Amino acid sequence: MQITIGKNIKDLRKRDNRTQEDLAKVLGVTCQAISRWESNGGYPDMELVPAIANYFHVTIDELFGYHGDREAQIQAIVNKANEAIHALGGFLGEGNGDLTDTVEMLRTALEEFPNEPELMIRLADCLFYLGWQKNGVNPKIKEGDPYQYDDAERNKNNIYWQESLQIYNKLLSLDVPTKYREASHHFMIHMYKYMGEYEKAKAIANEQSPVHSCKEVFLTLATVGEEQAKYEGELIIALLTHLKGSVSRSVLMNSDISSSEYGREILLTLIRLSESIFSDGRCGKVHMDLRYLYLTLAILESRHGDQAKALSYFEKGFDHHKEYCRISTGAYNYSAPLVAKVSLQKGQFQENPENFWGLTMPQYSDDFKEELKKNEKFRECFE
Repeated sequence: MQITIGKNIKDLRKRDNRTQEDLAKVLGVTCQAISRWESNGGYPDMELVPAIANYFHVTIDELFGYHGDREAQIQAIVNKANEAIHALGGFLGEGNGDLTDTVEMLRTALEEFPNEPELMIRLADCLFYLGWQKNGVNPKIKEGDPYQYDDAERNKNNIYWQESLQIYNKLLSLDVPTKYREASHHFMIHMYKYMGEYEKAKAIANEQSPVHSCKEVFLTLATVGEEQAKYEGELIIALLTHLKGSVSRSVLMNSDISSSEYGREILLTLIRLSESIFSDGRCGKVHMDLRYLYLTLAILESRHGDQAKALSYFEKGFDHHKEYCRISTGAYNYSAPLVAKVSLQKGQFQENPENFWGLTMPQYSDDFKEELKKNEKFRECFE
């Protein structure tokens, strides 16, 4: 046990962002003593061991390297938090479950396991979602300006986002793996933007790698033959999803575009591209993207265009929704030529919220919903 106690003390000290001087002062020893322990040049007296364990909020067994119980407890808490987040199904509107209890569970866990990265990032994530659920982003329209803007002054007072940002910033001050830093940056950029802290959001964004330096691109460069074909297919799928997000946001954020035939045609062009790539109709994860695009087109046509077209688009979106629900419970193999080497394992699909239609239908006009109710096929949309 004594062989690794010095390394464990050093790791715990770095985890908690403590200096050798901090620990030495608490224990009443010299900094040189701490340095000797951490370099395996000596070991702390046995009477100091309980004080060291207490200082780092770990058990004596954990101080000596027995982490099994601690890791099992943390993983159980993380699993509960993940279940609560997944239950949102990617939607943040009212009625998707309240994360308040999950937030309190994670706060309590961090009192027992301070500065544990997995718990910190789950708490910060849940606070982001909870802040959205409680307060939203409150987009504003400026007269004579076609773009939507966030209500920054109101969003600055979102106490959940304030706490979330504090946790993310603390996490980034620790020595944590890249995956935690990237996940933190993703949510921090969102919140800084919503709160009007645009320079902070852009500063974080400018620190990230450009598109051509991402994992999906590098894997296509690092492989050959069938393996390369697999990664090329995964890259195509990922790019389609991000293109859908960027194009649809660009259309919807500008009222001049979203109300125009041009805007609707752009969304249709993106649909045609996706349907050309998945020429056999087996779209996998992209069924969700196509569902979103068709249902968005139905909203735009019902507001600004042809009701018959809107109904047609809604039905196509509905069909993609049903197919996504059908395939998303198990493993999946794509079969269209460009993606035929790509497969998905169970659990790789994003979960749908139980009340998907309850969140979707309020976006349509009453007249349009009355037309939908005439079709027995869409009964579940109103149940």
